[in-house]
Amino acid sequence: MPEDPVESLIRNIDNKLAARDLVPSRRQYLELKRKYPHAILLYRMGDFYEAFDDDARVVARDARVTLTSRTFGRSGRVPMAGVPHHALNYYLSRLLNAGHTVAIAEQMSEPGKGLVEREVTRVLTPGTVVESALLPAGENRYLAAVYDVGARIGIAWVDVSTGEFRLMELRGEDASERLQEELARISPAECLIPEGFPYELVLSQSHATTVRRQNCDPQVAYQLLCKHFGVRSLDAFGCHDAKASLGAAGAIYTYIEQTNPSLLCMLTSIRMECAEDMVGMDPATRRNLELTRSFGTGGSRGSLLGVVDQTSTPMGSRAMRRLINTPLRDLQEIRRRQDIIEPLVQMPQVRARIANQLVQIGDLERAVSRCTQSGSTLRDFLSLSSALGHVDSLVRILSGTHQQALANLASSIDTCEDILSRLQMAVAEADDGSPVILPGFMPELGDALEELRSAREWLARLEQKERERTGIRSLKVGYNKVFGYYIEVTRPNLHLVPREYVRKQTISTGERFVTEALKEVESRITRAEDAIERLQNEAIALLRSLVSANTRRLLATAQLLAEMDALVALAEVASRCGWVRPLVDDSDVIEIRNGRHPVVESSLEGERFVPNDCYIGGNWPRVLLITGPNMGGKSTYLRQVALIVLLAQIGSFVPAESARIGLVDRIFTRVGAHDDLARGASTFMVEMVETATILNGATERSLVVLDEIGRGTSTYDGMAIAQAVLEDIHDRVRARTLFATHYLELTTVAKKLPSAQNVHVSVAEERDHIVFLYSVRPGAADRAYGIHVARLAGLPPWVAGRAENILHALSAGTEGESTRDKEDEGANSLVSKVDINNASCHLAKHLFEPGERYTCSENPLPVKISAVKTLEGSMLAYQGVLEGFEPSRSELEGVAEDILDTDLACLSPVEALQKIEEWQQRLRGMRSDL
Repeated sequence: MPEDPVESLIRNIDNKLAARDLVPSRRQYLELKRKYPHAILLYRMGDFYEAFDDDARVVARDARVTLTSRTFGRSGRVPMAGVPHHALNYYLSRLLNAGHTVAIAEQMSEPGKGLVEREVTRVLTPGTVVESALLPAGENRYLAAVYDVGARIGIAWVDVSTGEFRLMELRGEDASERLQEELARISPAECLIPEGFPYELVLSQSHATTVRRQNCDPQVAYQLLCKHFGVRSLDAFGCHDAKASLGAAGAIYTYIEQTNPSLLCMLTSIRMECAEDMVGMDPATRRNLELTRSFGTGGSRGSLLGVVDQTSTPMGSRAMRRLINTPLRDLQEIRRRQDIIEPLVQMPQVRARIANQLVQIGDLERAVSRCTQSGSTLRDFLSLSSALGHVDSLVRILSGTHQQALANLASSIDTCEDILSRLQMAVAEADDGSPVILPGFMPELGDALEELRSAREWLARLEQKERERTGIRSLKVGYNKVFGYYIEVTRPNLHLVPREYVRKQTISTGERFVTEALKEVESRITRAEDAIERLQNEAIALLRSLVSANTRRLLATAQLLAEMDALVALAEVASRCGWVRPLVDDSDVIEIRNGRHPVVESSLEGERFVPNDCYIGGNWPRVLLITGPNMGGKSTYLRQVALIVLLAQIGSFVPAESARIGLVDRIFTRVGAHDDLARGASTFMVEMVETATILNGATERSLVVLDEIGRGTSTYDGMAIAQAVLEDIHDRVRARTLFATHYLELTTVAKKLPSAQNVHVSVAEERDHIVFLYSVRPGAADRAYGIHVARLAGLPPWVAGRAENILHALSAGTEGESTRDKEDEGANSLVSKVDINNASCHLAKHLFEPGERYTCSENPLPVKISAVKTLEGSMLAYQGVLEGFEPSRSELEGVAEDILDTDLACLSPVEALQKIEEWQQRLRGMRSDL
């Protein structure tokens, strides 16, 4: 059995500690490292935090700093990497994002008096960060855990900065697949997995940390949580018969207790979620629909979140992200949200007033979190007091609308007036903007502050008084940390020094003195400052206890306000963009009239978006087969339907003239092409895995969006797979499906399927040009317009022209003599039965009549196709004739026309030369015809 790497590391450290020639600082480092073998130890040395040995190599690599080395006397030279103390958070974020645990050892004693004492004061892991500087304001940072009991898999996740703590139990044969779906939804920063649990189920979603299985014992976890929440049973939290998820919750509780126990006070409640209450979406669907992250920008800009996130607070932004990631199947909750949004859409002034109050409240969730931590400051409590001061005003605004849904929401918000009153009695903002403890909260502190103020006023008067008394105009009263307060007199005035002055220090410009009165005042100041520091710490501890005791109430209020913020933002978007309230019911109908893509429309900057209808399910066809050219709008249409359904099921208004959405249980998409080479999966393999997931997981209540199935392999194979998938979805799965394809031959298949219908995105032709109309019409497309799109993409005109000639020849099915075969003595005409996968043939294959199949050679030379008779069954076989590059007269005419159309008067000499060079290149390709 291989040795545990942690045990090996500890043994290695023990061997080093046994060495007699270790210098004290090296021994101190190794002793601290032994206590935290799992973590990178950042060891404070002056103005830097240093890492040594293997930790230094990791820090240099992942924090992107220079790897150096240091000699510790006879201990030898060891690798070292350091980061400046003032930029610690910047480098910490890099290490945490890379998945590392970091222990920070601070200096606990003053340098210069022997070996500096050091202690680890913080242990940070990717999932237990609460420092504001290390947290993304608009995102939750979850710590998750998984645990399996038999056929069950439990998930638990917590955001220690907001107190959100949730569980889920997955059962059945597809539990592993659903686990990956849920982890993709939660997107944890760190995931705890017990020993022996399959790593591959979580590695793609987060950083995995292995924990001992005894830390996941469900019975122990049950007792821990009951004790923590002060209850005798967890049944009230919905945790009855949830052994797997309780085991995961126990792993989280134990992990937090070991790394940062002060965070446990944020765990005020636990909530059981049910996967059946939410719309299922696998990781590919979330990625393809660009719900929270755009392919183009890599962030939220360009995603659905980027459009709807008009929130006023970071906690509202986090709530919006949760809404988008968790569409519902609960009609009652969906309609409750709609009932809140609708009056807000109709009352823009009320909406603006609510948003203004939310801005003043800010991030109440994390403000509560900061106030419960050991490092909390008076500023944190002042901020919390200020935020709570605006809650009552917001509640009054909601109540004053006389709208039942808003009034119900207002009545559920606890304004926490008693907590606010105590905070306002304790802390306030001074004239200079600094937070201060009010005298009434702690009378002793007030007395100490008054004593300090009195002593400093005496000092302020002392300098002028002594100048007048002694006649020394340059006399100064000063202070330093070593000698304390003093009176300084320059050398020329030393003869004027009074007898009661006691010399304390000689300096280059004169002497420094003290008096009995000055020493007495210094003692008063020292006593007052010590008392103030002690009493302020006591006051902060009292305030921390106040907030910690009421964390559940404060977080409940914060969560309602965060949801309020998200719903106000949805109302703002609906009002600004002309969205409507959809009818969401329990039918299996999707009826969208003049629907629009929310993201594309928002990016048009005033240009008109062409809307389209979608009618599937119920008495309508259940499958729409969509054909048409690239760039024509097929992918936009597919995604806009899926996004409209998703928006409806989070309770939002939707971008359409009207919409009726029958609840969907899952949304599946298979869009685009990408590979996963690290896992040995080609583009086509990824495509097939995603397609298999859809066919195995979709039900009659699902929405399936498929774009270009089968394009990752040869056309013959791809067409067969696409037809088989289409037939299976139609005959067995029966899901409401949008199926886009370039295989025009499938349109004849769709005609034979009773619950399928052909539609196409239309174009208008003007001579040799096409205009995309972006309109979805009934019927099948007759052409793919691939060469036209290639021209728009910037394909050189002579290449596009040559492609058109090949296309015309292939379409006509004619055969001619190959000029290139004549030039190449060894070349002969070749006929073979092969798949259609030649690139030039791929451009042409859509131009043939629907229902036919064409094949060509993989030879890189151009191919001419001729059909042969139909074989048994639905598939056909053809012959591909390899022929030479034979330019037609039309290409020569194209060059001539280009020359005649060029206005030489408008060209510079350089541009004229470039034109001539272009014409020569085109003509050289036709040399055989000249």
